[in-house]
Amino acid sequence: MKRWMIWSVVLVACIFIVVYETKASNRGFFISETLGGVKIALDAGHGGIDGGASTDKLIEKNVTLAITKEVEKLLKKKGATVYMTRSKNDDVIAEHTPKAEFNTLRERKKQDIFLREKLVNKEKPDLFLSIHANAIPETKWRGAQVFYHANGHPAGELLANSIQDSIKENLKNTNREALAIKQVYLLKKVKMPAVLVETGFLSNPEEAELLSSPDYQRKMAEAIVDGIERYSESSIE
Repeated sequence: MKRWMIWSVVLVACIFIVVYETKASNRGFFISETLGGVKIALDAGHGGIDGGASTDKLIEKNVTLAITKEVEKLLKKKGATVYMTRSKNDDVIAEHTPKAEFNTLRERKKQDIFLREKLVNKEKPDLFLSIHANAIPETKWRGAQVFYHANGHPAGELLANSIQDSIKENLKNTNREALAIKQVYLLKKVKMPAVLVETGFLSNPEEAELLSSPDYQRKMAEAIVDGIERYSESSIE
């Protein structure tokens, strides 16, 4: 009987060693959540007196905050640590430095961007996403698009492509490709892989209707998070 028990223990130990060696390089073996151990900073575009783009019924700052909160919720369920530059209807200055005063709206908006940069770099996340909605004078243009800075963190392109591909495959309503740009200050100044997600055109009636829907906002958030997961899997292979 003793000999049988000894051999049973040895067999179990051998099986454990084989499984451990097979899985040791896989983060999911140690952390069940797919994004466990990943810290992500989320930036809901605009806020407060800076509403961003708008239509008769929609203001960009409200759409971006709603989608960003959905992204936050989903990321946390997948084990990520999430930092929000703003979590309220106000701008970042009102939320973090409410006593600050400025002579002009232009100066406040400029300092608001600088504060976002400062807060994100201080938090040192693994990834940074700024979420927006687009608008131009013509109503025909539509489609979500993800941007990265041409001179920003080199992994920004992979992150942008991962999220863009996920949006295309999951929502099936855009053929746009991820694009490098140089105009977005935050994408250049933050020190980690960073993207700006334009979730659609408020100037397109059909897309504006979608972006006003909580169900579509959730679907957009799911596609964004799926893209982050794809990036995370690619970056550790």
